[in-house]
Amino acid sequence: MVVDTLDNLEKYASLNPLFAQAIAYVKSHDLHSLPIGKTVLEEGRLWVTVSLTKAKTKGEARLETHRDFIDIQIPLSITEVMGYTPAADCPPADAPYNAEKDITYFTGPSETYLTIKPGMFAIFFPQDGHAPCIATEEIKKIVIKVKA
Repeated sequence: MVVDTLDNLEKYASLNPLFAQAIAYVKSHDLHSLPIGKTVLEEGRLWVTVSLTKAKTKGEARLETHRDFIDIQIPLSITEVMGYTPAADCPPADAPYNAEKDITYFTGPSETYLTIKPGMFAIFFPQDGHAPCIATEEIKKIVIKVKA
């Protein structure tokens, strides 16, 4: 897991071969004016989704992991809290892995909570359990999916 400011995003380009393309997209667009929806940068390997997401409480936010993709999550409208637990320490899964959606959900709370403000980002790798969208109101955010 990585948490940092967007000013430093380029420093992480070497972590994955597709990160440079994702970073170039972020740096070349006005993120706040992007329309809601999905933009495919490389079919099946890299895409950007802008969404308005319902806020959750810590009790409602479920830990999740992904086997095949890395998430780069960027809150735009408000501060978002994200739960974190290493995947190896996640409580039991409450459903089997969904290969179509590349997601496993877990029961129980996160071990740690991170505050991610607009102007910041969080990167979650397959080994990182995360519980996004903890906030007091709807969140406009970007999630970039990167093939691991």
